[in-house]
Amino acid sequence: MPRLLHYADIENVFDVPARAARLAARIRALDGPDAAVVAAGDTTAPGVLSLVATGRQTIDFYAATDTVFDTFGNHEFDYGPDALRELVADAPVQFLSANVRDEDGRPFGEAEDVAPWAIHQVDGSTVGFVGVTDPATDSLNPMAAPLSFEDPTAAVQEALAAMDRTTSPPAYRVVLSHLGGGDEALARAVDVDAILGGHVHSRRNDRVDDTRLVRPGVNGETVVEVDLDGSDGCATATHHEPDGADPHGPLEAALTERMAAADLGEVVGRVAEPIPRDSDTVHGGECRVGNFVADAFRWAHDADVGLSNAGGLRQGDPWAGAVTKADLISLIPFEEPVVATAVTGRELRQVLREMAAPDVDFGEDDWWHGHVSNARVVWDAATESLVSARVGREPIDPTAEYTVATSEYLLHSDHEFPTLEPRHRVGEGDIQYEVLAAFAREHGVDPQVEGRIERRGR
Repeated sequence: MPRLLHYADIENVFDVPARAARLAARIRALDGPDAAVVAAGDTTAPGVLSLVATGRQTIDFYAATDTVFDTFGNHEFDYGPDALRELVADAPVQFLSANVRDEDGRPFGEAEDVAPWAIHQVDGSTVGFVGVTDPATDSLNPMAAPLSFEDPTAAVQEALAAMDRTTSPPAYRVVLSHLGGGDEALARAVDVDAILGGHVHSRRNDRVDDTRLVRPGVNGETVVEVDLDGSDGCATATHHEPDGADPHGPLEAALTERMAAADLGEVVGRVAEPIPRDSDTVHGGECRVGNFVADAFRWAHDADVGLSNAGGLRQGDPWAGAVTKADLISLIPFEEPVVATAVTGRELRQVLREMAAPDVDFGEDDWWHGHVSNARVVWDAATESLVSARVGREPIDPTAEYTVATSEYLLHSDHEFPTLEPRHRVGEGDIQYEVLAAFAREHGVDPQVEGRIERRGR
C-alpha cells in the first residue's frame, strides 16, 4: 500500500541543528520502499540559518531525507525570485507549482524544470502530485511582488485534467498545498485523495467528503504519514513527532558548520525567567515576547504606540539565560525595517480592532494577531467590539494624530492590519532584529505581562 511522508513549514527548525537532524531521522525511520517523502512549502525560510544561507540549508535536508517533491510557500520567495530559481536548480527535489507565474506571465521556474504536476511510482502504484501556493503571496511577501499567483482551484483542475489525458492516468491524486485555510474549499471543488497542506501553523487531520486533509504544524513538530489505501475509500493519516529520534549525524554536522560561519553568538541580554515563544503564546493575547518586540519598535522611533503582528514572531525554544543576536534573528528573521507611521485616532482604533482579525480570514479562529506598547486594549469576542482603547493613560482622540512604529510588512499586506497602508509611512529605522538587539543592549531583556490586552467573552 502506498504511503506518503509529509512535512511543511519547517522554517526555524534549522536554527537548532540537532532538532532538524532529529526530524530528518524520524522521516528516514518512517521511510521505506513503499513510501515517498514530500513537502508543502515554507521549507527554505524563514530563520537564522535561512537568512545566512539564503535558504540553501534546505538542500542538505532534502538530501538527508530523500525528499521527492516540494511546492512553494510564501516564504520561499523571501530572497527574491532569482535566488529561488538558483536554489530550485541546485536542489535534489522536483518542485511542483501549478499557479505561480513569473515576471513575464510564464510558469515560474520553467527553465529550472518546475512543473505543475508529476506522476510518481510509490509501492507499485502511480500517484499524481500537483503543487499550489496561496494566491495572496504577492501581498504576504513583498519580495514576491513581481510574480503573479493564479486561482489555485482552477490551476489544480487544469493539472488533474492533464493527468487524465496521459496514456496511464494515476491511481491516486494528491495536492501539495500551501493554501492554509483554502484547503477545505479546494477539497470540495476537486476530486483528489489527499491534500497535504501547510501555511497555517497548526496540525490538521480530518476528512472533507472523500479527501484526507492534513497539516504537520510548524518548525518540524511532526511528520504526517499518509496511507493512501485507507478505510472507507479515504486515505488515513498519523502524526509522528521527532522527539526521541537520534539526530542524523551528517546533517547535524553540516548545519552546525553553516551556523558557526555566521558568527551570531553575541550576547545582547540575559533573562532570569524563561520567555516562551510557542504558537499558543504569541497568538494567545498579551505575552512577554510580544511586549518586548512592541516596546523595542516604539523605542526605535520614540512613537506613541509600538505594534508587532503576532504572525511575524516565529516560534521556537524559549529564551533562557543568555539571549544572543541569533535568538533575536530567530524570532524575526526578516530583512525588513521598523517603520514609523502616522494615523488618525479613528484609524488607530481600527488598527487595534484588527488585532482580533474579526473581518480578516487569517489563521485560526481564536488567534490574537497583535502586540502593543504604550496602549491598552479591551476586546469583547462575543460582540466583536473594541470596548476601550487607550494610548498611555488617555482614551484615543479620533481626530488627533498618533505615531505607530511597526514592521514595514504591515504596510503592504491585506491579511493583517489592512488599515495600515504605504501612505501612512513617515519614517524608516533599522532592520527589525537590529532594533531588537539595540534595545536589548540598552534596556535588557525583561518584559512582563502588564494588562495591555484584555480579551473578554472567549
